[in-house]
Amino acid sequence: MGARKRNVALERKDAMKTVAVAKLNDCPTSPRKMRLVADMIRGKRVEMALAMLRMSTKEAAGRLEKLLLSALANWQSKNEGSRIEDHELIVKTVHVDGGRQLKRLRPAPQGRGYRVRKRSNHVTLVVDNKNVVTENNTANA
Repeated sequence: MGARKRNVALERKDAMKTVAVAKLNDCPTSPRKMRLVADMIRGKRVEMALAMLRMSTKEAAGRLEKLLLSALANWQSKNEGSRIEDHELIVKTVHVDGGRQLKRLRPAPQGRGYRVRKRSNHVTLVVDNKNVVTENNTANA
């Protein structure tokens, strides 16, 4: 491996030390409904995002709340000895991608059948320190 490639790999490895990722695969909610809730919390502080998810009436909010708590637990396990309250953690990114579709038939008039597509999605949530995110953005500019 060349020196430049090694340096880039080491930088990427150092950047991933502060980041915690949680994934939810094959969640039986349509991606469109999940994106509505994901857009609410993207870029927000973790405490504020948890409060927003707890107060939301949407079904997808409960699933995203559980996922955010999982990401916080992952961050805690990566950074042993440091408390979540001492760091300004934010929801860095939330990706909602379409998952597999279950195709079913529904009876329709005159002997026909309408297709029902039961959609699912994959959600990826990334939690990071606020000061690290701003330092990376200023370094790239």
